[in-house]
Amino acid sequence: MTVRKTILFFVAALLSFSLAQSQDKVNVKFGNVSPKDFETKVYAIDSNAQAVIIADVGNSILEGNNKGWFSLVFKRFTRIHILNKSAYDVADFSIPLYFSGEREEVLEKVKAVTYNLEGGKVVETKLDAKQNIFREKTSKNRTNCKFTLPNIKEGCIIEVEYTIKSDFLWNLQPFDFQGGYPRLWSEYNLSLPEFLGYVFLTQGYKKYDIYTTKDRMESFRVSDIRGVGASEQFQFQANVTDYRWVIKNVPALKEENFTSTINNHIAKIDFQLSEYRRPLEYRRIMGTWEKLAEELLRDEQFGLQLSRDNGWLREVLEPLKSPGQSKLDLANKIFNYVRDNFTVTGNNNMYTQQTLKNVVKSKSGSLSEINLLLTAMLRHEDINADPVILSTRGHGFTYSLYPVLDQYNYVICRTQIDDKQYFLDASEPRLGFGHLPLRCYNGHARVINKSAEAIELLADGITEASTTSLFIINDEKNNMVGSFQQTPGYYQSFSIRNDIKEKGIPVKQDEFKKGFGTDIAISNFGIDSLKKVDDPVNLHFDFDIKAEKEDVIYINPMFGEGYKKNPFQSAERAYPVEMNYAMDETYNLQMEIPNGYVVDELPQSVIVKLNEADEGIFEYRISQSGSGISFRSRIRIGRAFFMPEEYEMLREFFNLIVKKHAEQIVFKKKP
Repeated sequence: MTVRKTILFFVAALLSFSLAQSQDKVNVKFGNVSPKDFETKVYAIDSNAQAVIIADVGNSILEGNNKGWFSLVFKRFTRIHILNKSAYDVADFSIPLYFSGEREEVLEKVKAVTYNLEGGKVVETKLDAKQNIFREKTSKNRTNCKFTLPNIKEGCIIEVEYTIKSDFLWNLQPFDFQGGYPRLWSEYNLSLPEFLGYVFLTQGYKKYDIYTTKDRMESFRVSDIRGVGASEQFQFQANVTDYRWVIKNVPALKEENFTSTINNHIAKIDFQLSEYRRPLEYRRIMGTWEKLAEELLRDEQFGLQLSRDNGWLREVLEPLKSPGQSKLDLANKIFNYVRDNFTVTGNNNMYTQQTLKNVVKSKSGSLSEINLLLTAMLRHEDINADPVILSTRGHGFTYSLYPVLDQYNYVICRTQIDDKQYFLDASEPRLGFGHLPLRCYNGHARVINKSAEAIELLADGITEASTTSLFIINDEKNNMVGSFQQTPGYYQSFSIRNDIKEKGIPVKQDEFKKGFGTDIAISNFGIDSLKKVDDPVNLHFDFDIKAEKEDVIYINPMFGEGYKKNPFQSAERAYPVEMNYAMDETYNLQMEIPNGYVVDELPQSVIVKLNEADEGIFEYRISQSGSGISFRSRIRIGRAFFMPEEYEMLREFFNLIVKKHAEQIVFKKKP
């Protein structure tokens, strides 16, 4: 099991308080709110909480319906104490419902009440569900039912209860035990009959305080009254397993630096329908990756456009070809042509909404359309190319074992040339051949071809290596002058190119001047390789230090290039650190001692390893030789993903870096 996969299971428990651990049932009922419930102003679970979810309880059962089949019934109840107006957003509810054709999930039995304590008495304000629930279509198969509870004030308590009925058996409701506010009691109950098989998918770091299963027999009645004449009915008994999951005193989970998406780490359970079992006719619902890939390749809005006759592409591709051209050179030309001549009009939809021929005519298309066009063009020239589906970092991790298409939101292209593979995304201007946007490095992805090959796109596999060099001398007027050169890593260069496209070079020059750490005048500012997007850029300029020469001069040898703040601020972290890439940053300084001065204090050199496995190092080397000072800072971190138990190690490592990068050389005038 990879390090990343371990976050999908519960591995640690935090302190619990406020609700006794011996309590096995929530003692909160809808409508039973008394003045005593308003007394707590600060909760032990989180003294800074702006709102606390007192209880959140979900229940899912399966019942026979009058359409000749079965329905899922999900009921949810929640009570929340709003302590501060900054948490008023917790009174906004958005309930997603699925629909397909004439069938749709139904929201019913909505009860929502706000309770305020006025003159020592509890005053209720009820939501008028008929007038104040609004529907908003969010996709071709999704609608959100939205409402806001009335009369929200600081200190109020709100309660919401509703039921969702669904004929889509694959859409067994998931349940989040954790979120942006602390929860005193979080519970999910599921009654699952033996004739339906589901895969249970769990994630998070909190252990269940209660987890029980009980088997019992239940009678199911199904009727079909849709036809003309007498309705058909049948009844049978089946074993049912009652599952119960409870987590008490669940802390809020806030998004911190170096997090792909907080949704990857909240305590949660989800389900995927896998099969029908006896007494139903056996049917395998969840197929294999090979089967899913086959279906996608036959889909009119995906792979079918790659396999049909695309002879019309000949006219588009002919100008890109030249005698003696290698396949790699031609692939580069095709990629550059698509990247530079097509505009992205949409992104996170894997399916095409128009033909590839229309994409070429309009010179625009969705992200998937552009990358599928790239794939088709490469194939037209007999270059091995396949689409790849993945989930971006902000969309969440995927479960590699299960072919669940909803978990994927992005399409790229993989080409294989001379036994080497290249991953391509032509939707990003100024992104080079063989590079992907950082959002794509999110672990498991699938090549959509006959073998449905699994691949891993990991941030651990990217190292951003940057080098900065400063040379400072004394000129003939005894002023300190110098030169600056910097070669950032590839993705830092990509960011610089985008900044310059948006803001212009002068703004970048001003950024360096402001961040230099002392007053300087810049000349001969330049950025090389701006248009060579396959390579890093190179920044360079000359400068004069304009600072007054006092009796004592303090100079930070990092000249604004150091870490001024620890990127890991929190004292603790309950979920992994997910940096965008591994790093190797080198900074070199060669400087003459200012004329008329001597070194009074020089920082101490240190070399510190991140851990015993030598997965990182911080070098801070400084020395004086005659009239010159040599300085070198290097920070190397060999991987991007760190488990929560490694967080303190990272935090202390960067604490030392920040401290050392703040130290200064002290010069004093010669007597």
